[in-house]
Amino acid sequence: MTDAAKRVQEYAAHSFHTWSRQKGWKAPLLVNDAEGIYFYDHTGKAYIDFSSQLMCSNLGHKNKAVIEAIVKQAEKLPYIVPSFANEATMAAVEALRTVMPEGLDRFFFSTSGTEANEAAVKMVRQACAPAYKVISRYKSYHGSTAASISLTGDPRRWYAEQARVTVPGVCFAPDSYCYRCPFGLAYPQCGVQCAAYLDYMIREEGNVAAVIVEPIVGTNGRLIPPPEYYPMLRRICDANRVLLVADEVMSGWFRTGTAFAMEHWGVVPDFITTAKGASAAYTPVAVTATSQKVAEFFEEEVFCHGHTYAFHPLSAAAIPAAVGELKKLMASGLPQRVAAHLKRRLYELSERHLSVGDVRGIGHFWALELVKDRRSREPFDVKADKFSAKALMTGRVAAEAMRRGVYISPWYDTLVIAPPLIITEAQVDEALAALEAALEIADREAVDSGAPACHSTEYPAPPTG
Repeated sequence: MTDAAKRVQEYAAHSFHTWSRQKGWKAPLLVNDAEGIYFYDHTGKAYIDFSSQLMCSNLGHKNKAVIEAIVKQAEKLPYIVPSFANEATMAAVEALRTVMPEGLDRFFFSTSGTEANEAAVKMVRQACAPAYKVISRYKSYHGSTAASISLTGDPRRWYAEQARVTVPGVCFAPDSYCYRCPFGLAYPQCGVQCAAYLDYMIREEGNVAAVIVEPIVGTNGRLIPPPEYYPMLRRICDANRVLLVADEVMSGWFRTGTAFAMEHWGVVPDFITTAKGASAAYTPVAVTATSQKVAEFFEEEVFCHGHTYAFHPLSAAAIPAAVGELKKLMASGLPQRVAAHLKRRLYELSERHLSVGDVRGIGHFWALELVKDRRSREPFDVKADKFSAKALMTGRVAAEAMRRGVYISPWYDTLVIAPPLIITEAQVDEALAALEAALEIADREAVDSGAPACHSTEYPAPPTG
């Protein structure tokens, strides 16, 4: 055993790996370097970062402008208490105001998307009292702390519930999931029942303070609703005097082609919570952005929230640089060209692989849902399998892609295709060649029922009038 292998083994023996049984993390890959769209293990082997790590490295690795901003701040003022103003956080606020939707211009800074959502829940419940319930959706992830894991629909919440660390007052709504409609309907004849049902829920539940959504669902499937969904939801929230919270932790920062995904529907929420790409993942920073209506409530009421690293200058220093680099990148036209290329290539790939049931996404944010049978849409694995000892098909395919030099993050039913926004068409093709070979593992266990793959986000134009 090499010295490097011994150190990794010792490291794994003395640290906790997230969201897993610890016996499965005895020899994690040792990564020593990263640049552009690649990262490198200790042997020098290169891997294409086809999921932007955890859908956060939007600018890729070693962006010089962002690194320089962090270094300068570290040399000048790495930390100061949140009650003082400092140049880094003031510049971050100024940068945020250039990209946030109009009207969302009051900010709280923390260090993760989890914390951004935790702050939002506290603010919602304080501002809307005595109403306190928050409606989330089953295919969602909003974080790991008490309130944010309570909002989470995926199986990670089940373990938090067993540990008795969740909070009361969270209800779950059916998802806007056209490939597997929870109502058994088809768009557009469905009348977008997934949105309409929320009005029924709010009225019947009572005491509802807010609805929280990922505009495009992240971990749990890159679900894109029909064009009417969010305008309907905004009207429902307004009619019932309920706040709308948009969790843009993954879908923000131009990953879908616009600064924030909700812009695709022309809807402005009452809150945007975001993190990840806000600093290109170079520093741990998050933002809870609110409307003036929410901000005004706290003019006279106590904003009873905060922590040592709130408004951390070193974390915040990356935001203006990241915003500048993202704007420059979008102005170049590269992400738009590559997004169109990626979409076309994924659709082509799906026609060649029996195991690909659905392809859905937008920009640099895509899902391949793997199935045993395209006609029946029978999955290889279901939600309850995620934390079982079973070897999931998505994990097997991702492992083979990794062996071929392409990192793809798997969930229990989908592969996360979310490359950095700096990726080129040629690099996309290189990554997809490895993925094509890896998908043969799933194809061998799929049934040839003659059904084509589905492209469930190809909606017609929304109705007018």
